[in-house]
Amino acid sequence: MKRAPLLAITLLAACSPNSPPKDPAPPTADNYRAVGTEPGWTVTITPNQIEYLGDYGEKRISTPRPEPRTTFNGHRYEAKTEAHTLVVDVTHAQCNDGMSDRVYPDSVVVIADGKTVKGCGGATIPPQVLAGTNWTITSVGGSPVQGSRPATLAFTGDRLSGSSGCNRFSGSYKQTGDRLVISPVMATKMACIGPAMDLENKLFAILGGEVTVSHRDGDTLIISGRDGSEVVLKRAI
Repeated sequence: MKRAPLLAITLLAACSPNSPPKDPAPPTADNYRAVGTEPGWTVTITPNQIEYLGDYGEKRISTPRPEPRTTFNGHRYEAKTEAHTLVVDVTHAQCNDGMSDRVYPDSVVVIADGKTVKGCGGATIPPQVLAGTNWTITSVGGSPVQGSRPATLAFTGDRLSGSSGCNRFSGSYKQTGDRLVISPVMATKMACIGPAMDLENKLFAILGGEVTVSHRDGDTLIISGRDGSEVVLKRAI
């Protein structure tokens, strides 16, 4: 009976909410990529190597991948060769590249031979809302978009606009979660040659009412009509 208090104390210690949190895990994908602008640069981290391309590709540093050191909410790679030094700081905090609507899970700072550049890393995060995003239509109803003019779709506020590859169109929409209710789409009346008109008709049929949206990754958007037909779009650069 005298041992019960000791057991209770042990259990309370094991369940204490003040136990230190686990360190954030380093990138686990086979290839982790970070990018930056002004000047343009990229870093690719594989299980065995780190490769840095800086100054729009004019500078290149390739080095064996060291084990990362845990930092506050992230990890730091420190690599050194006879000719170069390379430091890559990955912080798990959402980041925008400043040149597009892309959002990334990590902020990244690179010090390459003493020069510091900043950017974003990891796979892009799917947008929670479509307002402010721009897309290129790659297929409609299973048919790839072909032709000299690109098919596009942009969301601005509560309006959408774009091109079918033939005619320009616009309308209004309301987004609730993964559902969009689209007003009747208004379009120009230019005649299309070949399969472009059929593709345009399929596109307007899918967009003509309530649809659902989903993401395969941060850069692929799928708009599904009520009959299961899909419009597949890639995020525009």
